Amino acid sequence: MIFTTYWFCIFSLLFFPLYWFSRLSWLRLTLLLGFCFVFHAHFAGAAGVIPIVVLSITTYLAGLSRNKWALRVGMGLPIVALIFYKYTHFITLNCLTLISPHLGLNLDQTLTAKLPLAPPLAISFFVFEFVHYLYEVSRGEESIKNPAHFCVFTFFFPSLVAGPIKRYQPFIASLKHGLDKVTWEDLKYGILRISLGLFKKVVVADNLTPGIDFWYPRLLELSLAQRWLFVLTLGVRILMDFSGYSDIAIGLARIIGIVLPENFYWPYAATSLQQFWQRWHISLSSWIRDYVYIPLGGNRHGLLRKTFNGLLAFALCGLWHGAAWNFIFWGVMHGVGLALNSSYRTWGILGNYLSLAFDKVPVLGWITTGLFVFLGWIYFFYPISEASHIVTLLFVK
Repeated sequence: MIFTTYWFCIFSLLFFPLYWFSRLSWLRLTLLLGFCFVFHAHFAGAAGVIPIVVLSITTYLAGLSRNKWALRVGMGLPIVALIFYKYTHFITLNCLTLISPHLGLNLDQTLTAKLPLAPPLAISFFVFEFVHYLYEVSRGEESIKNPAHFCVFTFFFPSLVAGPIKRYQPFIASLKHGLDKVTWEDLKYGILRISLGLFKKVVVADNLTPGIDFWYPRLLELSLAQRWLFVLTLGVRILMDFSGYSDIAIGLARIIGIVLPENFYWPYAATSLQQFWQRWHISLSSWIRDYVYIPLGGNRHGLLRKTFNGLLAFALCGLWHGAAWNFIFWGVMHGVGLALNSSYRTWGILGNYLSLAFDKVPVLGWITTGLFVFLGWIYFFYPISEASHIVTLLFVK
C-alpha cells in the first residue's frame, strides 16, 4: 500500500508542513503541483508518466478549444489508451483467438514486446476523469482555463491511486478554497479520516487476507457454517480494503482544505440492490450511470432497452476492475440483479406477493441483498469455474 511506505511518510513530512505554513495561494499551488508530479513520477516511473502527460495535454487543449470534433477526439484518445494498455492481452487472447488462433497469438506476442509490464499507474482513474471533463465541457460547462489547476486536478496525489473519481467542477472550487484557507477543523477531520482508513486497511483488511488465502484451498475441510463465514470474511475484507483507501485519500485531501467526494456509505446496510449501488463505490457507480447508462438511453426507451443498457453498463463496470471474464461475469450478474430489482413489482400476482413481503418485512430486503452481494464477491475474486465450485460448496456438504 503506497500510503504506508517509508517514502510516502518522508514525502508527507516534507509536503504538509510546507503547505500549512505557506500563506500565499500561489505558493501553495506551486508546492501542491510540484509534489503531485514527484509522487506520480516516483510511483509510476517514466513508462507510466509519459502516456498520462500526453493524454493530459491533449485533454486540456481539447477542453480549452471547446471545438466539437476536438472534444470527441479528446474523449476517444484516453479510451483507446486504456484499451491498449490494460486490455490488449485480454482482447487478443480471448477474442481474436476465437476467430483465428494463429492471428491472435501472433498479434499478442507482437504487442507484448511494445507494452510495459504493467499499465500506467491508475490509468483507469485518469481516463474516467478525462472523459468526464470533456463530456461536461461538450455539454456547455466551463473548461478549466488555468493549466496549473488542470494539472492538480489530473495528478492530485491523494486520489491518484485508488480514487475517489473526482468531478472537476466541485474539485476546482474546493481547490481554490484550500489554497486560500486551511482550518484546524480541516486538519482534525483529515487526521480522523486517515486514522479510520488505516485501521480499516492495515488492521482489518490486511489481517483478514492471510486467513482467506489459507482457508481457500481447504474449503472442503470446513463445515457449511464455516464456509459461509469464509464468504462473509471475503466481503468484509473487500469493504475494509476499498473504503479504507478512500478514507485515507479523503483525509489527506482534507488536511490541505480540499474536499473529495464520499465513496462508501454503509453499503452492507442496503435493503435493495439499487440502494447498495447508491452506497458502494459511489464515485464509480455514479460515473457509470452518468457517462455510460444515461447516454445509452437509460430507462427512457422501455424495459427491454433499459435492461440492455444496464447489462452493458455493468459489464463495463466489471471490466473496469480487471481484464478477466470473472469481472465481466460479476458486472453482468449485478446488471441482471438490478434489472430484476427494479421490475419485480410489475410481475403480476407474483410481483404483488413479493412487494407485500418486502414492504411488510424490510429485513427480507436486507437479507436477499446481502446474499446476492456476498455471493457476487466470490466471482469478483476467483475465476468463474472456481467461484461456481465455491458457491456449490455453500449449499452442499
